[in-house]
Amino acid sequence: MNILVTGGAGYIGSILTEELIRQNHKVVVCDNLSMGHREAVHPNAKFVHDDIANKEVIKQILQNDSIDAVMHLAAFASVGESMEKPEKYRQNNYLASVSLLEAMIESNVKKIVFSSTAAVYGEPKKLPLTEEDETLPINPYGESKLGVEKALQEFQQKYDLRFVALRYFNVGGASEINGEWHEPETHLIPDILNTARGKNKVLKLHGNDYPTPDGTCIRDYIHVLDLAKAHILVLKVLETGCGIYNLGTGVGNSVNEVVETARMVTGKPIPVQFIERRPGDPLILTASSEKIKNELGWQPQHNLEEILDSAWKWIQNHPNGYLS
Repeated sequence: MNILVTGGAGYIGSILTEELIRQNHKVVVCDNLSMGHREAVHPNAKFVHDDIANKEVIKQILQNDSIDAVMHLAAFASVGESMEKPEKYRQNNYLASVSLLEAMIESNVKKIVFSSTAAVYGEPKKLPLTEEDETLPINPYGESKLGVEKALQEFQQKYDLRFVALRYFNVGGASEINGEWHEPETHLIPDILNTARGKNKVLKLHGNDYPTPDGTCIRDYIHVLDLAKAHILVLKVLETGCGIYNLGTGVGNSVNEVVETARMVTGKPIPVQFIERRPGDPLILTASSEKIKNELGWQPQHNLEEILDSAWKWIQNHPNGYLS
């Protein structure tokens, strides 16, 4: 297929592009490089340096490159920043996505896989979360992603758009080529590993007074390669209809457990300093992925130790990220 990957210069998008090309799909990447890296784009992918809100450029890509389906990953993804700058998230994550959907309809491209998030659920009333659970996001990041999910449903009803929304839980790990690199870094696993290698003197963690066994938040961690393979697997759903799927392992690990596993993987002490809680952080998020397992046969292949090990190898080989 001919696939447009928005955000394909970013962490997940670049690794998804790798996997698509490995499976003989033709890929066009559109990325404004506000968060992504030109060096992360696969050499066999066509690259367009532009913003998805530029409807005319998107329409040109869709039509000139005979795009069959869109994989939409372009978004800001920091919970903390979204609490401080909610309008930035509404503009970039929601309004730009609606512009993308309009360009698709105007170009008669009616298949899209959307990168959603577990943040649409908010503070869960029961665990593990299923796709039927109530969506009540508690931060603007989650609100922006839920807004796009609602727009997808509206476009499906009005224009017969076919969509799959994948609700990610916490993504980590690396391929042999690409990994996670942000400046500044806001995600837990690269923060831990940057401390292990001495880039950070101490790992600052948000809150150790939560009502959990060790006082730290609990999350469901999924390897980025498992995530990429799920994106490609759900293309078959678009042949006949739509779907919403959780992507997680069903296993929760606390922040402290992730740090301890990283100490084991790296052999480094990783000093920790606890600071105040971060507004907008749910206590526990773990996923039931039974729906995608039962319907499509997807199974995560990697555990937390393998996630950390692959990320550690990548960062050691790329100590300056995409500048090295």
